[in-house]
Amino acid sequence: MTGRAEALRLVSVSKRYGEANPVEALRNISLVLRSGSFTSVMGPSGSGKSTLLQCAAGLDEPSEGRVYVGGVELPRGNENAVTEFRREHIGFVFQQYNLIPYLTVTQNVLLPLMFAGRKTDRSACADLLDRLGLTETADRLPQELSGGQQQRVAIARALLARPAVLFADEPTGALDTTSGRRVLLMLRQAVDTFEQTVVMVTHDPVAAACADTVVFLADGAIVDTMTRPTAETIAARMTHLGDAAARTGARA
Repeated sequence: MTGRAEALRLVSVSKRYGEANPVEALRNISLVLRSGSFTSVMGPSGSGKSTLLQCAAGLDEPSEGRVYVGGVELPRGNENAVTEFRREHIGFVFQQYNLIPYLTVTQNVLLPLMFAGRKTDRSACADLLDRLGLTETADRLPQELSGGQQQRVAIARALLARPAVLFADEPTGALDTTSGRRVLLMLRQAVDTFEQTVVMVTHDPVAAACADTVVFLADGAIVDTMTRPTAETIAARMTHLGDAAARTGARA
């Protein structure tokens, strides 16, 4: 792992909201993730998980600090430049699938390449759909698919452009157990087969255990990391963090 290139680097990233009584959502976060790794981000409610993902993925701008994706610094201040950067370097898989309802599965998967002005490689698209068990859905519309199938289409759409990092925000949150398990297997396959880098925010210890490493947040700061996680060890750590947060709240 140490010999692999960096996929994501956060350097002293902080994020505050508000002026009169600012809320510090992230506090001096520094983090390096290697290419071809799978990282879960966990923490109690309000710990900064979603803010961390949004700042790392260019959806929100840090108050301080720098973000590098694939060795390139994420632009600041220019919305068009940030949008272009995301198209070139970043993939997204969110809890809501965000598929275009009047486009087929194939058209949805090819759409980011079209927006980026890149060649729409239908052969590569068909191969990817086959690997994800979606060949029979290629000409269907999103509403003809199950929730699990739609989420796998969203994963295929994110993977086809081969982004430096694929960010997943609660990707199984709206799915039943069976569909959620299959989506997690797809993300694991993206890492193991396609050498993709995946960063997943989740509240589910079972989902988090699919990753190589779990990063734990509390009060906007990284408080622990865990390698080779299991659902049991993750759940125990989360219980400890939740108890600590409750004690802090009681003292306040």
